Amino acid sequence: MERKNTMSRRAFGGKTIYGARVGILMLDTAFPRAPGDTGNADTWPFPVLYKVVKGATAREVVHEKGGTLRQAFLDAAADLVREGADGITTTGGFLSVFQKDLADHVGVPVASSSLMQIPLAQSLLPRGKRVGILTVQGERLGPDHLKAIDVDPTTPIVGTEKGTELTRVLIGNEREMDYEAAEQDMLQAGEELMRRHPDTGAIVLECHNMAPFSRILARTFRVPVYDVYTLVTWFHAGLSPRDFGPPGSRPGYGDWRER
Repeated sequence: MERKNTMSRRAFGGKTIYGARVGILMLDTAFPRAPGDTGNADTWPFPVLYKVVKGATAREVVHEKGGTLRQAFLDAAADLVREGADGITTTGGFLSVFQKDLADHVGVPVASSSLMQIPLAQSLLPRGKRVGILTVQGERLGPDHLKAIDVDPTTPIVGTEKGTELTRVLIGNEREMDYEAAEQDMLQAGEELMRRHPDTGAIVLECHNMAPFSRILARTFRVPVYDVYTLVTWFHAGLSPRDFGPPGSRPGYGDWRER
């Protein structure tokens, strides 16, 4: 008997671009972005959409809490959604201050800051341990940034501004970075965090340019490190869950017929 194919071959539109679930709001910068940085497309194991927010400098975002940029970020996020993004993230942890405004404006999930991982990371730790933050500028990351994403404002914070390279290049938007020197800045800040807060059981990296240094931090201080890469890959997994096929359709994976 001939079996009728009941599978639908229809497709539904409404987007301009397909297959890129995550839209990334980019600061308007010229500094280097190595793999691991949010702004380097080679970082991601899936396609992403980028939108540069014109005039959005790291200095204004960090020093002035976004200053006059709120509407520009809202407009750029809406553009990404119209073009095809199912969720929005950013290239700066300090943009947590725009989290609720962005989510309300675009109507899709928004993961504005790697700092949003702090409550989950804290829940993983044993009693007596807590999460610590490494940031590009510790003196500028304050309670407003943390409260905006429901993070404990007393979470320990240490910045890399005492170093020689990383903070200077990013905030100054310089076109060259010595990554060996930047790595030393990260290790110096990590050492200060562990010394000042010996109960640190996990580290969250605020800056979305810091993921290239996560591995050496974890190896050096022997604690888990969470960054923008861990945030956005988790975020994407929810927007585009893996298709394992119908249960029992793949032999050797719990199929009763194999027993």
